[in-house]
Amino acid sequence: MQEVFIYLSLIVIIAAILTIILRAIRQPPIIAYLLTGVIAGPLMLGIITPGTNTSGFIQVFAHLGVALLLFIVGLSLDFRVLKEIGKVAVFAGILEIIATASVSLGIVLSFGFSLKPALYIATALAFSSTVVVVKILSDKKEINTLHGKIALGILIVEDFVASLALMLVPILENQKSNISVLSSVLSIIVLIALVIFVTKYILSRVLEYLARNQEVLFLAGIAWALALAALFYETGFSLEIGALIAGMSLASSKYTLELGSKIKPLRDFFVMLFFVFFGSQLASGISLTLVGEAAIISIFILIGKPLIVMSILRTRGYKKRTNFLTGASLAQISEFSLIMILLGFTLGYVNQEALDLVIMVAFITIAASSYSIYYSHYIFDKLQRFLWIFEGSRGKIKEYDKRTEKTYDVILFGYHRLGYKIGLELKKKKMKFLVVDYNPKVVLSLAREGIDSIYGDASDKELLSEIGIGRAKLIISTVPDESVNIGIKRKLLELDSSSTFIATAEQPREAIALYDYGVDYVIIPHHLGGDYVANMISEYDENKIKYSNKGKIHQKELREGKDNSLYI
Repeated sequence: MQEVFIYLSLIVIIAAILTIILRAIRQPPIIAYLLTGVIAGPLMLGIITPGTNTSGFIQVFAHLGVALLLFIVGLSLDFRVLKEIGKVAVFAGILEIIATASVSLGIVLSFGFSLKPALYIATALAFSSTVVVVKILSDKKEINTLHGKIALGILIVEDFVASLALMLVPILENQKSNISVLSSVLSIIVLIALVIFVTKYILSRVLEYLARNQEVLFLAGIAWALALAALFYETGFSLEIGALIAGMSLASSKYTLELGSKIKPLRDFFVMLFFVFFGSQLASGISLTLVGEAAIISIFILIGKPLIVMSILRTRGYKKRTNFLTGASLAQISEFSLIMILLGFTLGYVNQEALDLVIMVAFITIAASSYSIYYSHYIFDKLQRFLWIFEGSRGKIKEYDKRTEKTYDVILFGYHRLGYKIGLELKKKKMKFLVVDYNPKVVLSLAREGIDSIYGDASDKELLSEIGIGRAKLIISTVPDESVNIGIKRKLLELDSSSTFIATAEQPREAIALYDYGVDYVIIPHHLGGDYVANMISEYDENKIKYSNKGKIHQKELREGKDNSLYI
């Protein structure tokens, strides 16, 4: 036992050191964990080798990590989310999975794999990493951009499909006849129905009582996840699927966010051990053939998969910039990919070579896509003249396109949240203004309200000329993208315009750069929020009634804007 403790401590220390090093070169922790597994595995230190106590413990922890991961994934898989992310994400997500899996299947079969392992590998390659994409887009403050929302929507669809596959594959593989398959499907349906019943009529009431104490709520969440994992395991299904169902059963609960945030630190530790275990499975040696096959598949995932996404989004009318940034975000394989291939390996349908192949593809694509996401805007600027084929047509939006020789007092770039509030004030002052937004849904909604709006990209220099940006008295950009705002300012300088330009930045460093470029005023949302609260304190002191009255006004505004998708 002491040996296991020492080895486990060593693994955690190696993982921590590698995470710090790789963070400096903008690599996600997953790469550090996989590398830790390679170092601790039979290829190097031999700490994690089949048959040892350490390997057994790590494997148990890995299963626990997957169970907690799937529990939290389940918490986010509220079926109502599919309505919120819209038809585009569902359409693009399903088509992308089918197209990626089909091409991957052809590639893998050409390597000489038989059909069944090739199907497992192809299915595994069809999914992108929610963990990697959300982390990097959050770091870049792009989660709420159009391409960020579409990418997140596609990832949610992929998670739904992956979860369904993880449920059905063991059933289909373990049963010998159609009757036994039907029996297993009916069994899992009955189990899920029972879980939903217990959650709705019993657990929801219990949680209301338990939520009075944060520690008790945390333990209750863990207990629910592990109880269902054990129940599903004992009834012939995998424990991971039980944990997934446990999460999904609570997805519509008002305690979802609280449970997720409490369990995430624990999940992160065990998930780290899961990826370490996976890295240690790279046990058969790295042959030139394996490297070559992994390189070919990785090239397809890094280039072919984004092209598939871009082609699909083009048919929906989105501009090449949105299509490119969305596609670049999805150019890697997922943690679900590793779970799927491990499932095939456990069932005996995938050999060590296939397992090693997917692990290597994970290494390459996650590492490379981290850079492609971080520098996606720079890459697009260099490649955009070659991407004309991915420029979507406006379709329905064309009939609402208001571009004429009109002169506007104000041109407003971006109408989401901040732009919405600005638009309300412009309407109140009866100023003639034009909204430019590259979300078709926003443009269509504004057109129905009778607001002059066009579907366009603020980084498009030709568009800036067409809308007469130099004739407007005031230009406001709510787009928190430094390169976009500098491009608008350059155009104004080129036109020798005296227009007042207000831009937006997320960070003080970016604001200073924009001021240096000649922008008249830069909005930094969190700074303005701090100023607003400081003024309230100065005016209200400690007067509870004044704060409460102000809060009621704010609450009324929020509730009135709740049904406005442009604001929310």
